[in-house]
Amino acid sequence: MTGQQLPASTLAGLLGSWSDDSGPAYRSLAERLRLLIADGRIMPGARVPSERELTDALGVSRTTVASAYRELRDRGYLNSRRGSGSVTSLPSKVEPELGRHHAPWIDTVGLYDFTCAASPSVPGISSAVAEAVEDLPLHLATPGYHPQGLPELREEIAASYRARGLPTTADQIIVTAGALAATAIAIRAMTQIGDRVLTESPTHPNSVDTIRRSGCRVVGVPMSPEGWDLPLLEATIRQSAPRAAWMVVDFQNPTGRLMSAADRQRLARAFARARTTVIIDETLYELPLDGQEMPPPFALFDPQGVITLGSVSKSFWGGLRIGWLRVPETLVARILDARASLDLGAPVLEQLVVTRLLRSYRSVLPERRAALALRRDTLASALRTALPSWRFTLPGGGLSMWCELPEPVGSSLVGVAQRNGVLLVAGSRFSPDGGLESFLRLPYTLDPDTLRDAVSRLAASYESLTAGPPLRRTAAMIA
Repeated sequence: MTGQQLPASTLAGLLGSWSDDSGPAYRSLAERLRLLIADGRIMPGARVPSERELTDALGVSRTTVASAYRELRDRGYLNSRRGSGSVTSLPSKVEPELGRHHAPWIDTVGLYDFTCAASPSVPGISSAVAEAVEDLPLHLATPGYHPQGLPELREEIAASYRARGLPTTADQIIVTAGALAATAIAIRAMTQIGDRVLTESPTHPNSVDTIRRSGCRVVGVPMSPEGWDLPLLEATIRQSAPRAAWMVVDFQNPTGRLMSAADRQRLARAFARARTTVIIDETLYELPLDGQEMPPPFALFDPQGVITLGSVSKSFWGGLRIGWLRVPETLVARILDARASLDLGAPVLEQLVVTRLLRSYRSVLPERRAALALRRDTLASALRTALPSWRFTLPGGGLSMWCELPEPVGSSLVGVAQRNGVLLVAGSRFSPDGGLESFLRLPYTLDPDTLRDAVSRLAASYESLTAGPPLRRTAAMIA
């Protein structure tokens, strides 16, 4: 809840059972608050309740709350201004060696790479490329620019939405050079510099970077351990009045959560009341791993206020840089105008390839899902055996596991693990505003034997990092 008032009742719920009887009550309260801020469950910049309000909500003495707030200020987790109350902050933002993605100057040969949630290609791409090459001469007599995309590909994409119950014409589809390009186009079309764009926390970091580089201010809303906090989302929408929102509701990256149909309807109504344009990233929609029935598309609950983007990078292969936007008819011209300042269309050959793959995806994707389900279960089993103190919820789909560590040492673990041959991205990278130091995203896209060995090395790295007297570890974490 960046920049917004955090109600005392909400904070009391987040605190849970915070008193552990191991020392003064104010220290237990301060430590629990610090962990909530460090892990991104309370976003930096949120205004905390006054001492009196939190005293009433917790049923403790005013001295306990005042002392806890004072300790947080001393440690850099709280800033107070006369007449403005107190807002949360982070004392420093640690940038791990590989804090963004595997850097281009690092040789990943011989290393287990957990930085990229993407799989090798599905079978059949070479055949689709060969067939596309045969059709390419038909297009060589044209200029080759297709700002909206090849008609045959747009029709295949539109048909996939109709099959899911969402009426869609080919004219509503705009083909792009991947999902990130689609995000950039939609944000440029629907916002102006300085506008607020709401998103989840944690979320996909490259998309957040894209939004910020468009000049927008990102409003991150923390997810709860169970998924989306609908009351908090609704309150943030009312208070911040975002011009747009960018969200992943199908196996959310990195948590793997799937939003229910009822929650989609409720959230769509909240956005519609605020006149917020919603951009929904469905890149992971095709990857349910337990045979579950998927909820309706988010756009079905507000057809005129939702832009949907998709891609074949996760379902088929990342080397096919083809994505798309499904746009309300009234916004097509506006989106195309914005697109003209970024690029003039996606590559023709890749569009021909993807057209063929979409026609046969029902025969290709079951094998992909089965392989991913095996790898997911292998990773989960290895973690339970080698790192039993780590907590995670088995995702029903997508490509990654979101793990909670007992201590906020994610950034430190990145460097240690790299020396042991494992590449990681710290959980803080997935937070729009910092924090989430107790979390790591672990993709399950490597083969099972590799996953087992990688987890063994990861466990050794974690053990070496956290070994030693508890007091020493605490001091290191605070530094």
